[in-house]
Amino acid sequence: MARRYDTNDATDRTTGLREAASAVRRGELVVLPTDTVYGVGADAFAAEAVGDLLAAKGRGRTMPSPVLIGSPNTLHGLVTDFSEQAWELVDAFWPGALTLIARHQPSLQWDLGDARGTVAVRMPLHPVAIELLTEVGPMAVSSANLTGHPAPEDCDAARTMLGDAVSVYLDGGPTPGIVPSSIVDVTGEVPVLLRAGALDAEELRKVVPDLEVAN
Repeated sequence: MARRYDTNDATDRTTGLREAASAVRRGELVVLPTDTVYGVGADAFAAEAVGDLLAAKGRGRTMPSPVLIGSPNTLHGLVTDFSEQAWELVDAFWPGALTLIARHQPSLQWDLGDARGTVAVRMPLHPVAIELLTEVGPMAVSSANLTGHPAPEDCDAARTMLGDAVSVYLDGGPTPGIVPSSIVDVTGEVPVLLRAGALDAEELRKVVPDLEVAN
């Protein structure tokens, strides 16, 4: 039976975060609020748990899960060939609604799906998410919806879709915004905007003037 905790209540928040961290370590799924929409997450290094995440959403391996982290410093152990421009984007927009696609360290023992040596990584601007990520480390996190359905803006919508496939629901109330994160590919010599979400090309070019926009 899934458990739900109100993170706006101090006691419930403490208990919920402890239970969510324990669930992640057991290889189970949790739902958490972010600064965009609610996400469903698992230990990024637990391949079976990531597989359960994709299955709960009805999502195939051709759409690998993004990874959320609690600190920019975590990037040092996750990515390689990370350019100066990529770090400038991190400094300017993290925590926040910017996802970066980078080459991951080839030595990492994880399976996020058919990611072809890359990882989509973000640090969310949400205290509950950051606290959980700081406690358990990198998590594979995707929007907490069934594939083809709207991304949930509140915990009720997430629970209606995912039910008991999730062990712990952290209910932080409605999310601050439903606009998705912008996605920038930093695997090449020039950053490429793949999806304009909360940040448009004009805003990003204030930091990386040679940013290109994918067709």
